[in-house]
Amino acid sequence: MDDPHNSLTKYSPHSIKSFTKCQKSNIKGHLIDSNNKLFGVFPFFSPLNPEFILGSRVVDIFPDQFSFNLANKGINDNSHIQQLDDITLRSSSSPNTMIVVTDASVKNDIATSISHIHTFNQPMIKTVHHVAFVTSTEAELFAIRYGINQVCSTENISKIIIVTDSIHAARKIFDDKSNPYQIHLTTVLRKLWHFFSTGQENFIEFWECPSRLKWRLHQLVNKESKSFNLLPSLPSKIS
Repeated sequence: MDDPHNSLTKYSPHSIKSFTKCQKSNIKGHLIDSNNKLFGVFPFFSPLNPEFILGSRVVDIFPDQFSFNLANKGINDNSHIQQLDDITLRSSSSPNTMIVVTDASVKNDIATSISHIHTFNQPMIKTVHHVAFVTSTEAELFAIRYGINQVCSTENISKIIIVTDSIHAARKIFDDKSNPYQIHLTTVLRKLWHFFSTGQENFIEFWECPSRLKWRLHQLVNKESKSFNLLPSLPSKIS
């Protein structure tokens, strides 16, 4: 008689348990079993996350509390730089505003994500994270995520300004389409949900700042993100 436990157990076709002895003998290095739920493969948004349920999303409930400001390629670059300078000047005298300037780079399969956080009458806060074997988009999201986390942990802040050269990555935060960045998006959306719900005046602005503009605050972050020269020591993600 067949073992009922074995007959009911189904493994992913990519699970190590589905390999033949010959295939297992040819494996070299470290592998993570995709059947292990801690390291599962999640190609779609989890329906259990309320952040992605129609009617419960941030874009549904707080549609007027965020905005995107794009830089048109080759058109009015000086005007866009002036706008960035103006918001920096205004923020420097506002205790309720924080500016987060982010960038990321990938070198030798190691991504460096950096955020510089500027606020009224306070020294600049810098966060640096290194992650192995991720895409540049994920690294950019990582920088934005930790910048927002830092700001949302600060009291009496009603306006957040994110300056990034990867506006496409920032837009994914509010994109309800399936993509592989759910772990970052869920964290950011929960933080923004709490931030928006604590006051109708609470607002977040995303400003695009391409490297070609050479805007001073972004140049500093861009230079730092490229100054690290690390080598991965293990074939797995680190943070």
